[in-house]
Amino acid sequence: MARVPPVSAPPGSKYITPEGARRLREELERLWREERPSVCRAVTAAAAQGDRSENAEYTYGKRRLREIDRRVRFLRRRLDGMVIVDGPPADPARVFFGAWVVLESEDGSRTRHRIVGPDEFDLSPGYISMDSPLGKALMRKSVDDEVTVEAPGGSRDFLVVAIEYESLTRSPGRS
Repeated sequence: MARVPPVSAPPGSKYITPEGARRLREELERLWREERPSVCRAVTAAAAQGDRSENAEYTYGKRRLREIDRRVRFLRRRLDGMVIVDGPPADPARVFFGAWVVLESEDGSRTRHRIVGPDEFDLSPGYISMDSPLGKALMRKSVDDEVTVEAPGGSRDFLVVAIEYESLTRSPGRS
């Protein structure tokens, strides 16, 4: 049986909101307490059927078990190295981790983004990673600062219209 190589955390920020850390812990708990035991039972039942060489349920179950174990190792290592940020920065007039930022593009349209860690980014509610090109460009900016972001289609310019911080333990539109 081949040894599975260790899973390392992705490069980048180790910052996370309390909400993001909670979601990762819940995923770890679900995988370890619910999904893994269920897959183990299915693999045991499939193995009891005899010939494993042509047993699709057994093969799939073993593969799924490896995927779960890999994700569990990743989550444990990632959570051990995380820095949970649960308050606003010393200078709330600048963009830092956890900020909600309203940007105005060249065409006058406005978008609202929250600066989060790489484990939390989700474009539907406007969560962007602080390690993304836009996230990096926004860090330490103030209201009325211009930001230029290099995108695949060329550079784009934005104006920082508003910066706000709220309790990092809750967020609009996310549960």
